[in-house]
Amino acid sequence: MNDARTVYLDHAATTPMTDVAVEAMTAHLREVGNASSLHASGRRARRVIEESRETVAQALGCRPGEVVFTSGGTEADNLAVKGLFWSRRDGDPRRTRVLSTAVEHHAVLDPLEWLAEHEGAEVEMLPVDHDGRLRVDALRAAVERDPASVALITVMWANNEVGTLQPIDEVVAIAAEHGIPVHTDAVQAVGATPVDFAASGVDALSLSGHKVGGPQGVGALVVRREVELTPQLHGGGQERDVRSGTLDVPAIAGFAAAVELAVKQQADHAARLAGLRDELVAAVRRAVPDAVLNGDPVDRLPGNVHLSFPGCEGDSLLMLLDARGIECSTGSACSAGVPQPSHVLLGMGRSSDEARSSLRFSLGHTSTAADVAAVAEAIGPCVERARAAHV
Repeated sequence: MNDARTVYLDHAATTPMTDVAVEAMTAHLREVGNASSLHASGRRARRVIEESRETVAQALGCRPGEVVFTSGGTEADNLAVKGLFWSRRDGDPRRTRVLSTAVEHHAVLDPLEWLAEHEGAEVEMLPVDHDGRLRVDALRAAVERDPASVALITVMWANNEVGTLQPIDEVVAIAAEHGIPVHTDAVQAVGATPVDFAASGVDALSLSGHKVGGPQGVGALVVRREVELTPQLHGGGQERDVRSGTLDVPAIAGFAAAVELAVKQQADHAARLAGLRDELVAAVRRAVPDAVLNGDPVDRLPGNVHLSFPGCEGDSLLMLLDARGIECSTGSACSAGVPQPSHVLLGMGRSSDEARSSLRFSLGHTSTAADVAAVAEAIGPCVERARAAHV
C-alpha cells in the first residue's frame, strides 16, 4: 500500500493490482494500434486481445468466443440482465418475468428496477434465509407457477456484503427443466472460490478486473454462444456485435493476467484468507462479545467478515477505525456515504438498527496477521466510543 500505516481491509470494494497485472498492462501502454485496424499495428493489438481472451477462457472453463470484454462488472451485469430480457421477450412476448434475489448487488437490482419501470418487466425478488442464502423452494414455486412467462433468472454467485455463497447448481437445475437462461454475478467469487463456467451450467457470468488484482474499468461477461443478447451499445460491432467500442488493449492484458493468477492461486489463497478470517472473527468476539457474525458461517467467501455491533452506528464505527488507519466498509462501496440500512441485511430479516450497526472487513492478497492484530487492538475502544456517541 502507499501508506505503511494503513491497514486495508476493503478488498471486496477493490483490491491492489498484482505485479503480473501491472507488468502486463504497462507493457502495452505505449503501443499504438486499434485492435479493429487491419494494418500491422492493429493486428498486433488484436493478437493481444485474442491471447487475453484465451487466457481468461482457460481460467474460467469456457470457450474463448464466449468471453465478451466490458468496462467492468456493472456493464457486464447490465448487458446480461437487459440483453437477456429483451432477446427473450422478443422471442415470446409472454416472457416478461425476471426472478432474482433480495440481496443482489445494485448493478443487478437497478437494471431490474429500470426494466420494471420502462420495459414492463415483472421483477420478482425471491426471499433468502437468515444467512442470506436463496430459498430454493421459493425459486421452484415461482418458476413452476408459470414457467413460460419467465424471461431469465439472475442470482449472484457470492454475496458482496455478507459473503454467503449461493446454491447456483440448484438454481441451474430448476431453470434447465424449463429452458430458462440463468445469469450469475460472479464478481466476488472469481479467484476466491472455484468458478467453472461450463461445469456450472449458467448461461451468462459477470466478472470484474479490480476485484481479482487487475485494473479498474475492465471486466467481462462470459456468455454461451447459443444465447442471444440484445446489445446496449451500437457502433463498430466489436465483441460479437454485442458490445461495440474500441477495445482497451492494456487494460484487457492486465485483466487477463490477473484472472489467470487469481484462479491459479485460488485454493492456496482461500486457505490462507480463511485462516486470517477466522482469527479476525475470534479476536473481535474477544474484544466485543456481543458482536454478531452475519452470513453463512460455513458456505461463505474466505476473506469476508461481516459483523453487527449492537448499539453502534456502522458509519461512526467506520470513521473511528479510519482515524486509526484501519480501512473497512459498511457494505457495498457503491452505496457508501448513503445513510440507508443495508438492503442485504434487511432482506435477511434484520431490523434497520441491526442493519445500520454493521461493518464489513474483507481480506485480500496483501492482508497479513498484523492487519488482524491491528483490528483486535482497536475494535474494543472504537466500539465503546461509538456506543457512547449513539446513546
